[in-house]
Amino acid sequence: MAITLYGIPNCDTVKKARTWLDEQGIAHTFHDFKKAGLSAGTVDSWLKHVPWETLVNRKGTTWRGLSDERKASIVDAASAKALMLETTSVIKRPVLVDGSSAHVGFSDAAYRQIFGK
Repeated sequence: MAITLYGIPNCDTVKKARTWLDEQGIAHTFHDFKKAGLSAGTVDSWLKHVPWETLVNRKGTTWRGLSDERKASIVDAASAKALMLETTSVIKRPVLVDGSSAHVGFSDAAYRQIFGK
């Protein structure tokens, strides 16, 4: 099973997820979406498994920095996708893709369940 962890390297939660995967000996690829960007297809694949409301981090500084008008325009998966492609830092991190599913955020318990540890 190919595992890809999406995020940005200086995010504390991404660091924790990467460390956990390394400590468990789980091979994975890290995709820095700030540097490498994201394709519409990648976001579409996430949206098949994760609600857009989960993917858009409404607690972060990027969201808070948006105008009220822009925030109000995010009402469905299509508008959220456009925002995520335009401003990747609004995506809740990390996004873990393990073959046929996607998971958002990190906790030891959740990763143990995902990987059967």
